[in-house]
Amino acid sequence: MEPKTLDYDTDSELEQLNREVAREPQRRSRRQFSRKLAIFGGLLLIVAVGVFLWVRSWNHVSTDDAQVDGHIVPVSSKIYSNVVEVLVNDNQQVKQGQVLVRLDPRDYQAKADQLRAAVAVAQSQAEGANVGVPLIRDTTQSSTSSAEAELGAIQADYEQAKADFDKAANADVAWARSNVVTAQATYDRAKADLDRMKPLVDKAEISRLQYDSYVAAARVAESELKASEDKLAGALQNAQMKRAAMLAAQARVTQGRAGVVEARANQQQVNVRTADAASAAANVTLARANLETAELNLSYTTIVAPMDGVVTKKSVEVGQIVQQGQGLMMVVPLNDVWITANFKETQLRGVIPGQKAEVKVDLTSKTYPGHVDSVAGATGTRLSLLPPENATGNYVKVVQRIPVKIILDPIPGGNNILRPGMNVEATIITK
Repeated sequence: MEPKTLDYDTDSELEQLNREVAREPQRRSRRQFSRKLAIFGGLLLIVAVGVFLWVRSWNHVSTDDAQVDGHIVPVSSKIYSNVVEVLVNDNQQVKQGQVLVRLDPRDYQAKADQLRAAVAVAQSQAEGANVGVPLIRDTTQSSTSSAEAELGAIQADYEQAKADFDKAANADVAWARSNVVTAQATYDRAKADLDRMKPLVDKAEISRLQYDSYVAAARVAESELKASEDKLAGALQNAQMKRAAMLAAQARVTQGRAGVVEARANQQQVNVRTADAASAAANVTLARANLETAELNLSYTTIVAPMDGVVTKKSVEVGQIVQQGQGLMMVVPLNDVWITANFKETQLRGVIPGQKAEVKVDLTSKTYPGHVDSVAGATGTRLSLLPPENATGNYVKVVQRIPVKIILDPIPGGNNILRPGMNVEATIITK
């Protein structure tokens, strides 16, 4: 193979080629120096990074086993009804109190109207019962006072009748009997005188005129005796009448006492009517409670957002019949999220609540400041559904992880990026 030859047209090109050949060793030495310098610089950079990470490890602990956490609020139906309107969609921002779903209110509206009428009836009955209490109280008090006053008058009449009977049965009868005795004695004496005078008048020892005077005296004494006996009979009869009047008055006293007892017993109707009024008031309270329950159930036909957040996992449609407690959607409040970072137990020696923290989000690689809120009371495996049982079989020591709650500092403009479940890298500055 013949060597390749170069043909040059002019001497200048040959000179330029010679100069290039002469400069080639210098270029090689410069390239080698630059390569060595780059290698040396790379080594210095690696050492610097290593020193930086080593120094940083003194007061920083980090983990990539961390996620955004937050409240996930279920929205459920409190009543059985059918859906008439759905006002939101998945991933829609909602405000607290904003209407999400409307249920058919007709059944619950009818129930509320019915119970509202029941409240009106109960109130009317209670008012009637309350009005009846003072009326029956005044009526029974008046009846009792009247019965007691009548009893007093009857007792006075009885005392008067008793006094009249005692007078008639004792003083009047005794006076009449004494008059009868006196008249009887006078009559006996007059009759005796007449009997003595009769033989004398027959013998004409006394005059007929004298004898007639004895006869007249005997007749007068007899008439006086008869009158005294009649007066005694009248006194006895009057005593019997007074006794009958006294017994009648005594019967009226007994009747009056019974009337007082009855009037006082009627006063117990006040307690009965008072109890009826209290029962009516309790019925009003019960009716109002039932009405409040019905109105509360009626209000449940309008389902509103419990807080600000984003609607997710919507599973309700118009026309669907929902059961009590059935889930309809979820509301995630993005303004209240935190970080749950699972650090190795060997990293938590210097971690205490209140320390500063940094959170780097995988989605945007942006870092958010925060602070340590608390450290969980147990490891993640211990809180799992099936915790390990190290007392059985062969034991292999595994470094455990403990959840640490990190609260983010307020994000300017609010949180529009972080969602529960997103992966982040958490770093705690221990010093």
